[in-house]
Amino acid sequence: MIPRSFWIYLGSRFCAATAMTLLRATVLLHVWDLTKSELHLGLIGISQFVPALTLTLVGGAVADAYDRRRIMRLAQLPLLATGSTLCWLTFSGGMSEHVLYAAVFANSMAFAFDSPARQALLPSLVAMDVFPRAVTYSSLATALAFASGPALAGILIAGLGVGWAYAAYVALVALNLFGLGFVRAVREVAERRAPSLQAVREGLAFVWRNPVVLGCMAIDMFAVILGGATALLPVYRDLLQIGARGYGILASSLEIGALAMSALLVLRGPFQRAGPALLAAVTVYGIATIVFGVSRWFPLSIAAYMMVGMADQVSVVIRQTLVQLSTPDALRGRVSAVNMIFIQASNQLGAAESGFLAAATSPTFAVVFGGVGALVVVAVTAWRLPELRHYRIGPGAA
Repeated sequence: MIPRSFWIYLGSRFCAATAMTLLRATVLLHVWDLTKSELHLGLIGISQFVPALTLTLVGGAVADAYDRRRIMRLAQLPLLATGSTLCWLTFSGGMSEHVLYAAVFANSMAFAFDSPARQALLPSLVAMDVFPRAVTYSSLATALAFASGPALAGILIAGLGVGWAYAAYVALVALNLFGLGFVRAVREVAERRAPSLQAVREGLAFVWRNPVVLGCMAIDMFAVILGGATALLPVYRDLLQIGARGYGILASSLEIGALAMSALLVLRGPFQRAGPALLAAVTVYGIATIVFGVSRWFPLSIAAYMMVGMADQVSVVIRQTLVQLSTPDALRGRVSAVNMIFIQASNQLGAAESGFLAAATSPTFAVVFGGVGALVVVAVTAWRLPELRHYRIGPGAA
């Protein structure tokens, strides 16, 4: 049985994820409208990646040393501060792209502590025999939030203006902070250790020694670095001539696909042949990215980007389940931090790569090149990591 505290956690997570994707969609569109430069869209990715790379391992060690729920609550305070600043400057007419870069940088610093703690907290909220299903429910709630955030951004920007999108972000972060106050663990966690360089090394060493954990992190990272098109969605808004509401729909379509896949996974249950399913999902991800890159018909673009989201969601669920089940509780914060670096690297470096490559060539070339690159990553991973190719969960697991 899944306890009440887990459902409260899901509600809090929904608010946090909606806020994050709402802010991402709003900032990207705001930067594009201010600069009309793909290069500046790429710089948003760099602004996020630098603090994530330098602080996430520290955040993981902190998550294994102190109360994870308290870390998450403290991390919401800078998010509230940056959101309030963006809201005030937008309404007062003092906004510039440099302020947006600074806000993204500050938020990424906070996420470096929030994300490992949030991932490491989840296994303590349910019994381990229902944990794979809890991951699926959590992924469903996250996918719903990720679809809601960009859609809400598009509606608010089109109807009321960018400032109200930032105001909605502040409200959602506040709701997340409030909900975390009612989350309680149902199992005792392992003995705490003070943060240290040795503790960070232990987390890195565990991942390096486990080829399945390392492989599923790496394939996701390289596929999204090469194939991610999120940073170029404002450019595709103009190419497809769809306006702010259309932009909101386009930005949400990936997450709507992820939501649909999450619902299917809730019905079918966890994958047993997890390795082959992961490789197949990333293959579909690459093909759908290519179709999205060349499409100039809005319905086809929506369908292709939804397929990207569906494939990515399979990867997310398999990776989260595999990493958490393979990791002792005493190491979960640090291993989650390594996982978050892979995720942050894929998202932020992917944004930088697509923005810079689009500025040097064209948006279409950047997206299609990324889709082809994702297919190459699948082939190399399947060849070099047979342990991942044959990995199973449950009876008969490798």
